[in-house]
Amino acid sequence: MTSDDLNRKIGDLLREIAPQVLGAVARRHGDLDMAEDAVQEALIAAVRKWPQDGIPQNPRGWVYQVALRRLTDQTRSEAARRRRQEVVARDAAGGDAAAPPADEELGIREDDSLLLLFMCCHPSLSSPSAIALTLHAVGGLTTLEIANAFLAPEATMAQRISRAKQSIKASRIPFTMPGDAERAERLATVLHVLYLIFNEGYSSSVGPALSRTDLSGEAIRLARGLRELLPREPEVSGLLSLMLLTDSRRLARTGPAGELIPLDEQDRSLWNGNEIREGVEIIFHALQQGRVGYYQLQAAVAAVHAEATRVEDTDWPQILALYSVLLRMSDNPMVRISHAIAAAMVHGPGRGLELLQTLDSDPRTQRNHRLDAVRGHLLEMAGDLEGALHHYRAAASRTGSAPERDYLNLKGARVAERIGAKAAPVVKDSRTSPYA
Repeated sequence: MTSDDLNRKIGDLLREIAPQVLGAVARRHGDLDMAEDAVQEALIAAVRKWPQDGIPQNPRGWVYQVALRRLTDQTRSEAARRRRQEVVARDAAGGDAAAPPADEELGIREDDSLLLLFMCCHPSLSSPSAIALTLHAVGGLTTLEIANAFLAPEATMAQRISRAKQSIKASRIPFTMPGDAERAERLATVLHVLYLIFNEGYSSSVGPALSRTDLSGEAIRLARGLRELLPREPEVSGLLSLMLLTDSRRLARTGPAGELIPLDEQDRSLWNGNEIREGVEIIFHALQQGRVGYYQLQAAVAAVHAEATRVEDTDWPQILALYSVLLRMSDNPMVRISHAIAAAMVHGPGRGLELLQTLDSDPRTQRNHRLDAVRGHLLEMAGDLEGALHHYRAAASRTGSAPERDYLNLKGARVAERIGAKAAPVVKDSRTSPYA
């Protein structure tokens, strides 16, 4: 194994165990903010030590022990500050620590990541604050990624996360798995968090890669665990189905160089048949329970796409009907954009463009590239190439995802060729854009 392969393996492993260890440490000490700092110290120590000495036999226990030492150190008196620094240095260098015992001896449980998920969705927090905190603590998303998911400024999101941690600390409610009543109260927020974690993993809002399988994979794992915990909740099943059906297209979404391939151009033979079959079966049984919800309807849309062996076979009238029902449940602007696309496929691009106008004054879409990207696509369908070029360029300047930016620039260049115009210089970095 090369050093690069080992580093990637270590990174993937640490991302997997981080929320589990954080849940266990927070449960033991009851202070999420201090526990998070301690776990971060332990993860840094692992990144420094493991490439040299190899991955320990019990990596989760190793990180847990180092985090506990750091957390214990944080609670000592001011006079012990220098000793604390020595302990951290010893941990990072390996020290003389004995091999960590088994997880059960340390008190780490398989459901600690689910415990952390429910604890971050705390009753003392507003829903937006709970979601932001959970994305940070459980999903491992950066403040910028969370801000993109909320369509909000990064500074606003940083303040929201900080206040959420302080609110949990002040509440003094024990870090334990909530009972049935409290669990039901927090479930909607938990589902929303998992949905956002998966979305950020499937279509990363920033960076050079189109997707982050560590995030999408963790979201699927947590959704499976949640379904085992709550097997009679149809929305839990709906969310898991939606994730599986969406993830089934992952291999077909990128070309050899990592470039984005849109749904209508994908090689459907590359779609994951096992995930499609499982996802369709799950949503079929969920819908039979008679309590149709937001995630079930989205999963139903994904199932319609998955069952079309060719793009021409897509049942757009059924998709439009499903999005029409979704609109009555949610004012999510992304649902409105998807509804406009479906309407354009059924009734023509003019109808889709008309529906998009309702989002022009929505502050949630003013910083988001998707509205411009879809409008560019529909204008191109309608034959307004000048308008399409303008919106493709605007969308490329707004996205923080390099593959999406390259795709949108390519679309714009092709339209420019068609109208005999010289394409504008390619946007190299969205941070230089006035729309970023």
